[in-house]
Amino acid sequence: MVTRNRKKEKPYLERDISWMYFNRRILQEATRSHVPLLERMAFLGIYSNNLDEFFRVRVASQSRIAECMDKSAAKEREKAKKLLKQIGKLNARYVKDYEEAVSTVTEDLKKENIYLVSNSEVTPEQLQFIQSFYKEKLNGLIVPVWFSAVKLLDYENDENIYLAVKVSKNGNKPMADYAFLELPVNICGRFVQLPDHENKSYLMYLDDVIRCCLPLVFEGLGYDKYEAYAFKFTRDAEMEIDNDLRTGTLQKISKGVKSRKKGEPLRVIYDNNMPKDLLKRVLKKLELDSLDTVIESGRYQNHKDLMKFPDCGHSNLKYPKWPPILKKELDGPESLLKKIQEKDRFIHVPYHNFDSFIRVLQEAAVSKQVTSIKITLYRLAKESKVVKALIGAARNGKKVTVVIELLARFDEASNINWSKKMQDAGIKVIFGVEGLKVHSKITHIEMKSGPDIACISTGNFHEGNAKMYTDCMLMTAYPKIVKDVNQVFEFIERPYTQIRFKELLVSPNEMKNKFVTLINNEIKNKKAGKPAYIKIKINHITDPIMVEKLYEASEAGVDIDLVVRGNCSLITNVPDVSTHIRIHGIIDRYLEHSRIFIFANGGEEKIYLGSADWMPRNLDHRIEVITPVYDSAIKGEMKRIVEYGLKDTLQGRIVDGAGDNLFWSEETEEAPFRSQEALYNYYLAENEQ
Repeated sequence: MVTRNRKKEKPYLERDISWMYFNRRILQEATRSHVPLLERMAFLGIYSNNLDEFFRVRVASQSRIAECMDKSAAKEREKAKKLLKQIGKLNARYVKDYEEAVSTVTEDLKKENIYLVSNSEVTPEQLQFIQSFYKEKLNGLIVPVWFSAVKLLDYENDENIYLAVKVSKNGNKPMADYAFLELPVNICGRFVQLPDHENKSYLMYLDDVIRCCLPLVFEGLGYDKYEAYAFKFTRDAEMEIDNDLRTGTLQKISKGVKSRKKGEPLRVIYDNNMPKDLLKRVLKKLELDSLDTVIESGRYQNHKDLMKFPDCGHSNLKYPKWPPILKKELDGPESLLKKIQEKDRFIHVPYHNFDSFIRVLQEAAVSKQVTSIKITLYRLAKESKVVKALIGAARNGKKVTVVIELLARFDEASNINWSKKMQDAGIKVIFGVEGLKVHSKITHIEMKSGPDIACISTGNFHEGNAKMYTDCMLMTAYPKIVKDVNQVFEFIERPYTQIRFKELLVSPNEMKNKFVTLINNEIKNKKAGKPAYIKIKINHITDPIMVEKLYEASEAGVDIDLVVRGNCSLITNVPDVSTHIRIHGIIDRYLEHSRIFIFANGGEEKIYLGSADWMPRNLDHRIEVITPVYDSAIKGEMKRIVEYGLKDTLQGRIVDGAGDNLFWSEETEEAPFRSQEALYNYYLAENEQ
């Protein structure tokens, strides 16, 4: 869905359509022969999981707009209806591609002697194993519920898979009963490994294990025929946060998390072999309306579990391991705090080891030279070493302040639990700013002697993410930057205080205006005959003002090269509008997540890194931090990351607004270049010097 800016008729691709194109790039990875087979399986799981969240959040939001009967929202309502229709068409097309990809990968697994067995294919020996598995592991975990016994599926969790079951008795008066049951995937996993036979590995979906055992599930009830068909549904996940100011923030979010479970269903996927009488009962209990999505699908639903598909000992079918590199300059017995005071330091995870940052925190927790630590936390690992270091610092008498974002989507409950543990340890916990998410990734360490220290990252202080997401972290003692970082914490504690940041770009204060100024400077320099270009690596670009400014820069002849992972509202190759804009989208073993901004600045490049994407939510409704990079060596590293991404012909797609996702390799005769592999090899060689 392409709309146009009324002022100058500039094209703008709607965010949700661009997201569909992005998720299709993930689906493409599952079909590429050079991608290891089990990694292709994982990409299928990622695609499915992404789609679930997209429906829970984005489609839910558009559905609410489409259903709004307020006369003042008529235009928005019609726009939302058109958008939902286009999403539906794309989804229907991609569903076919997805099912074909699943079928292909499953067949390819057989060539590696890994077989997925259905309940109709089991041997007597396998059935005996399955029945024993049921008695030992599943008995008591599966409790069918009669459809006739419930009014609606109000309290069922949409993260689970369900079997709709039809059981019947033949006799003189044939009769049938209808029930549903939840698969205990969280307890038993989705795949059950059967005994190997003749060097072949056999796996079975938990769905089929239960199908085999339905006589045991309904034992003693006299049924002699059993049918079971999978279905899943997706709820509206937008929380209804209580706006009563008398309710504390912690209580509001806790209440909101509970309300999410009761969100209205808005998408149902079901086995297309499900008989009509059974399907009728499923749909009736979900109370769908005309704008909701009902999709016929294959035998198995909720393919996010493919991300955890067992390797059956076939590690050769996965990417070769790239162990994180512990940088020499951050290794050894010397104080890391002193090293940062001497010179700016930098890590790029997961290529570099995140333990370097953990060590900084641990040293700060015990060093007598440290008086206080302040940090923002958005998402946390289950057993967070970051939090453990902070608790240790508090116990050692340091003044520790943690700003934790309780509205980090789907991590609210975890963050609430960590907040209570930190409060119990004596840490000052701040629950963000009313009306603004705190999405910045910053740390401030106050020292008794020498300059204070700041760490500014593009990603969360999260050990798990640091193994999968590409993120950059600057560790600096540059006084002006460190002072600004400390002022960000003051702003969070007193959000209505007028604070001007001299070095940092901070939203919602002046970040957008400063980015506009930087782009205007490139336009001015181009007209003056000076070097002018923009190179950016980012997750999303959808903010209409930033899209407009990039078009304006392109019209002026400024070369703009972008590496955009996800949503992108720019449309390239539009005559007189965007012919100077080139956009790459990279999907590879790691999730591209770093945000780096490079401006020619007339020949004296300005380079920035930080947490913000160019979306309205980041620039206007969140507290985000972007920092300039001054160290010449680190500036060179930032340029390398962006330029490698722009050179990527093996994993890089052309992002042009058409959704074709063509590979850059199809547009060049050069040897294939894979940016992530090249970066890892570069860092390895650099560390060995």
